[in-house]
Amino acid sequence: MMNNAFDRTALLIGEEAMHRLAEAKVIVFGIGGVGSWVAECLVRTGVRHITLVDSDRVAVTNINRQMPATVDTVGEIKTEAARRRLLDINPEADVRILTLFYDITTAPSINLSDYDYIVDAIDSLKDKALLILNATRSGRKFYSSMGAALKMDPAKIRVGEFRSVKGCPLARALRQKFKRENTYPAGKFLCVYSEELLENKGTTTEVCEYKARINGSLCHITAIFGMTLAGEIIMDIVNKKLPNI
Repeated sequence: MMNNAFDRTALLIGEEAMHRLAEAKVIVFGIGGVGSWVAECLVRTGVRHITLVDSDRVAVTNINRQMPATVDTVGEIKTEAARRRLLDINPEADVRILTLFYDITTAPSINLSDYDYIVDAIDSLKDKALLILNATRSGRKFYSSMGAALKMDPAKIRVGEFRSVKGCPLARALRQKFKRENTYPAGKFLCVYSEELLENKGTTTEVCEYKARINGSLCHITAIFGMTLAGEIIMDIVNKKLPNI
């Protein structure tokens, strides 16, 4: 079955690019509304080596927007549920999981230089900032998701270099943090973001120790953020040769 599962992809990009996809090593931090769709898109396209990093369990409130979240997976470790889903798509994929929260204590255990591509889909401001600093120092290609909550219009989703992102409170907060601490990313990197900013209209009983506030979000927005990040990686792989090819 797997011999022709990716035939439609190969028709478009060719066998050489398919080989590069299969050889690329990607790590995704945060397997939520954005990161889970990054992982699914990459595996469906032909990426075989992917590492998923997240410490959470699937919650019922994840069902409206996250790939691993179903009624049957509520309570499961999110990385394990996502891994099972990705292996259902391609049993030959090398899907590794790190069930941990990326922060100053766990960061040293992950050698970012082991990967060709690093994806940031972290929610926590301080830990997102830490990953940005470490990833841009690693010499690897790095892509980051800015805030995908409080948005409804997919036509307003953009890709831009971090320093040029406008209208996104998360990007602004990150830049202020870097300036305040006089510590800056080591290089440029692309972000997916939206200038749209709506207000919450309801209430929630969800509790999250990593967020100061729970904001509303929709699957079509978080998924487009994730698919766009995956698309940037796919385009980069297709358009260049990796060092070992």
